Amino acid sequence: MAKRPRVAIVFGGVSHEHAISCLTAASVVRAIDQDAYEVVGLGITPTGQWIPYDARAMSQLQIQGKQLPAVEERTPAGDPGDRTRPNIGEGAALVLPELGRVDVAFTLLHGPYGEDGTVQGLFEMLGVRYVGSGVLASAVGMDKHHMKNVLTAAAIPVGPFVAISPREWEDDRAACLESVQALEFPVFVKPARGGSSLGITKVADPAELERAVEHARHYDPKVLVEQGFVDAREIECGVLETPDGPRASVVGEIVMHTESGFYDFESKYLPEETVDLTIPADLPEAVADEVRSLSVQVFNTLGCEGLARVDFFLTGDGRVHCNEINTMPGFTALSMFPQLWAASGVDYPELVDTLLQQALARPVGLR
Repeated sequence: MAKRPRVAIVFGGVSHEHAISCLTAASVVRAIDQDAYEVVGLGITPTGQWIPYDARAMSQLQIQGKQLPAVEERTPAGDPGDRTRPNIGEGAALVLPELGRVDVAFTLLHGPYGEDGTVQGLFEMLGVRYVGSGVLASAVGMDKHHMKNVLTAAAIPVGPFVAISPREWEDDRAACLESVQALEFPVFVKPARGGSSLGITKVADPAELERAVEHARHYDPKVLVEQGFVDAREIECGVLETPDGPRASVVGEIVMHTESGFYDFESKYLPEETVDLTIPADLPEAVADEVRSLSVQVFNTLGCEGLARVDFFLTGDGRVHCNEINTMPGFTALSMFPQLWAASGVDYPELVDTLLQQALARPVGLR
């Protein structure tokens, strides 16, 4: 391997989280020590074209007003159509040889066709090392239905939920709506394989449930309905792989100052919205230790590698429930994951370097 490893930043993608991936890529590129690494970019447009990028162009991707960044089409763009289906366009086969040698890929794709094991499988087939979890852990972590089933089997506490498959919804919509009545309202209706709070609806009135399911199906034909925790606190913890095993960060809390109290897309990525990330969270030491321990358990149970952010609800009676895991959490300036590690003594550039060094040290093939 060359003395200055060649890093391919992969970003954008065909999912609805395209813009978030662009923001993450810009933040990561600005943090990489380019005296230590040679950086090349591979942007994927919303229609699936794969576009080579240089480091300078990636670093300039940012929000302008409320206009989110995107990978620009280089050939006439077709209709992106239904983003629940891949539309590969030019595809990787034409672009990867153009990039030349790649020592490690930093796959900063969020959501389906990126965070879900698909691009991880591509790099496995190419024999290219990459940052983060492998195919299975990425796929299970992305699918909240299967994730919760796996965690339940491992005796890790999760809240009550109902999954609605495409076939179930199409065959008997009334039965699907009836199955949700076993939960206590309010409930949260969300795409089973989505992120960044896109497609999520808080439903307090059962009469609004059908509309919420249809809204979630715009993002994913498979839907998850989760029982809401009234007055619960939203707690998050980062996990970072080390030579001695996974390490948990300090614990943080999301504090909303809106009437809905819902940590939605605007709250996460548009800075004028009213949200505080409290790091470290004001928690009893025993509760913080429980969250940290559960975070590592979730990481190990799913077979994760590299990094993850694990999200929890803390109820008024002191019970901790795992909500979900993100195997490729956001790295924007507003993101919880890098802030958690900064508060734990690992600043942003060191965090990025640690992840790259982990991936470079990882063997290719089965492990």
